[in-house]
Amino acid sequence: MTHPELRASPGDRLIIRGHYQGEPQRDGEILKVLGEDGGPPFVVRWSDDGHVSEFFPSSDASVEHFDDSDDSE
Repeated sequence: MTHPELRASPGDRLIIRGHYQGEPQRDGEILKVLGEDGGPPFVVRWSDDGHVSEFFPSSDASVEHFDDSDDSE
């Protein structure tokens, strides 16, 4: 089952929590959003191996959003 409230934009980071104690989390850059209104599925480039895949996240997924505005002024 996909996470109904998960929304993303290209450039955001998708984080998948480990399912078992000691299992590392997995993350990747969202390259493309295929669903409506920023919803899944997403095309993701995984940081651990560079593999690109279409991904349907479940409840173990979260999105880290990045603000594209420049706040350095």
